Amino acid sequence: MSIDQAVSIGLPVRLATATDPAAPDTAAWNPPALPDGARLLKGERNWWFLGPGGVARLRDRHVTPEGGLRPEARRRLHETGMLTPGRVNAYALTVLTSTHCNLGCGYCFQNTAQDEAGGSRPPRIGRTRLTSETITDILGFTERQMAAAGLEKLRILLFGGEPLLNPRGCLELLERAAEIAPTTAWMISNATLLTPSLARKLTDRGLTSVQVTFDGDRADHDRIRIGRADGGATFDKIVGNIAQATEATPLQWMLRVNVSQETFHGVDALIDRLAGALDPGRCTLYFARIGDVGVGYSNSLLHTGELPAAFARWQRRALDLGFVVGRPGARQTCVTCGHTDGRYGAVVSADGTLASCWETAGKPDWEVGTVTDGYRPGEETRDRWIACQDLYRYDEDARTLARFRDSVDTALLDYLQETGRL
Repeated sequence: MSIDQAVSIGLPVRLATATDPAAPDTAAWNPPALPDGARLLKGERNWWFLGPGGVARLRDRHVTPEGGLRPEARRRLHETGMLTPGRVNAYALTVLTSTHCNLGCGYCFQNTAQDEAGGSRPPRIGRTRLTSETITDILGFTERQMAAAGLEKLRILLFGGEPLLNPRGCLELLERAAEIAPTTAWMISNATLLTPSLARKLTDRGLTSVQVTFDGDRADHDRIRIGRADGGATFDKIVGNIAQATEATPLQWMLRVNVSQETFHGVDALIDRLAGALDPGRCTLYFARIGDVGVGYSNSLLHTGELPAAFARWQRRALDLGFVVGRPGARQTCVTCGHTDGRYGAVVSADGTLASCWETAGKPDWEVGTVTDGYRPGEETRDRWIACQDLYRYDEDARTLARFRDSVDTALLDYLQETGRL
């Protein structure tokens, strides 16, 4: 369906039906303003509209000389649901099962400083571990929050530290959560501890996907993403564990590639290496520049120069090798940290303290409540309530970052259209 042709790519599109209110005549209709987060990008052959209800391909006649939407185009987008935000249908619960980690990555936002000895043991947030008693409190809190929001489904993120340093806590949380609501789960893990047996147990309890990070190709990764105890290499272990778990379970994988001045030149080789070792059809590949969170780690690679073209090249190569690449979309409010009352989600550390976002979980003086007492009043948490990326520092201004994202997303949409992948 189109404005000339609307295209849904990974985002739900609600079509107008006979039960919808009849659209008024164009001449008499005052089109609503675009929703927050909607984007309009100029592609090589057409324009791309990215809204909360999906993505549409537009022609020049639908866009004003100033780069806005003409009334007829806006009306059609409204009629087809492109301007309508999707309904939250599950409570998003993030739980740190362990705040400890078995790796010593120097850029980690949970570090409190760099390792003064130059080794693999940067100081970290305090060590806590999820217990059965805390799980009881977390699930009681979750039931109350879900009832208040009118939500009946639960989506859990197993987080850390490294969540698999406490496999019993992961399994018990998922098993008991299923007793209060239909539950699905995903996990962010370094995968060094993921065995086929453990992967099967987690999958049986609702785990559907795992996010794993790579720091460039093997040599770069093994210099950066190292064992905390011995500084040992991890690349082959991680790839092997993913491959074995893929054979043993239906798990899907989100492979994050960290980009910095230390990894940039190895990313092309990494994509090919992963394609040869893993099943690309089960893996979503995405690329992310490492940000500065104030722990003494510096990334001199900027979002200008050759970086936009490199991101576009990597995405095209990943697609051509059979990897899934996430489709661009509108800027959307995070269901977990985007509402200061924790309406649709919560982040809980292993000791039961509440944080506004995963970036501050387990950090002293950033608590916004506890699962036993609930959230503190807004006037007490106002300065502690941060959203995704708020703690990251960049050497460029927000306009430069937005131009980078728009350039990369436009190139991806153009390539998807060019290769018939839409």
